[in-house]
Amino acid sequence: MALALGFFASPFGGPAYALDPSNVINPESGPAELFNFGFSAYKRGEKTEAAEALKYAADKGHPGARWKLGRMYADGDGVPRNDYEAFKIFQEIVADDQDDTSVSPNAAYVASSVTALADYMRTGIPNTPVRIDLSQARQLYFHAASIFGDPQAQYRLGRMLLYGEGGRANPRQAARWLNLSAEKGNAGAQALLGYLLFDGDQIAVKPEPVRGLALLTVALRNAEPMDREWIRPMQEEAFSLASEGDRRTALAYAETKGTDAHN
Repeated sequence: MALALGFFASPFGGPAYALDPSNVINPESGPAELFNFGFSAYKRGEKTEAAEALKYAADKGHPGARWKLGRMYADGDGVPRNDYEAFKIFQEIVADDQDDTSVSPNAAYVASSVTALADYMRTGIPNTPVRIDLSQARQLYFHAASIFGDPQAQYRLGRMLLYGEGGRANPRQAARWLNLSAEKGNAGAQALLGYLLFDGDQIAVKPEPVRGLALLTVALRNAEPMDREWIRPMQEEAFSLASEGDRRTALAYAETKGTDAHN
């Protein structure tokens, strides 16, 4: 009897304390309340409860809940990873808010969703209808980069333009997009831009070894572990080719400016 009074069985199988209203999901609550419940549960590490609440909120049209749920599926964060489910959620967000601009309330969710769709079009999703389409990925990146100024999209677009993925290569245009992304602190963009500027050959500009090495150094320090694997050899190559004076200046500049070393 005590157990029956003390616990409420969640539909997802996880017990919640019924006597504490803050721990019980009410599907009839409004979308904002459900989203706040899910967000709080997520921060506490209760991701099963978070996913449940976010699903209810998403079904009621809450844009933040839909986006967060999509990210959880994409990352396998608290739920089994399901890229196709994530793709469908991001696709719905974009379809419902396709007229949003950079100043719209949902702009951040839409921009991130467009970029996520581009990522999936660039790689495809095995055993699903989502096939590799580099041209479409490039167009989606351009949309998120130009309309919303999304730094990740600007970086990805810069890479595709640099290497001629999904269309004609344009290193000079690539450098412009990489510079916009680097100014917002994107480590990948900082690294590629620094590498291009170091000798200037690929983009037909005057070499800037100090700025190039500084950007590479900042990028290496700020990058995620996976990105450090490809950034480190580039930084080490530039370091080995730079003069002793340029090394000292670049490293000092990177140290004092930190993520602002692109300025």
